[in-house]
Amino acid sequence: VKLNPGYTLTEELQNKIKKTLREKASPRHVPALIVAVPDIPYTLNMKKVESAVTNIVNGRPVTNRDALANPECLDYYEKILPQLQK
Repeated sequence: VKLNPGYTLTEELQNKIKKTLREKASPRHVPALIVAVPDIPYTLNMKKVESAVTNIVNGRPVTNRDALANPECLDYYEKILPQLQK
């Protein structure tokens, strides 16, 4: 999750996020792990690019970095990949 300035991803906030997802979506939408990230990748048209993060998490290359408005944010996902794989 990308938090607003001044917020910290506490255990209480994680539990609130999970509870909201469970109630508003379904239990299968509740992630096993919630990580605070500094930015989310967007296209030049400002659409979220979830597939880029999915590729990184699954060990696949991101081939369309030049189509991103903020490709540098993917460096953070690559940096925390070992933590995500535990």
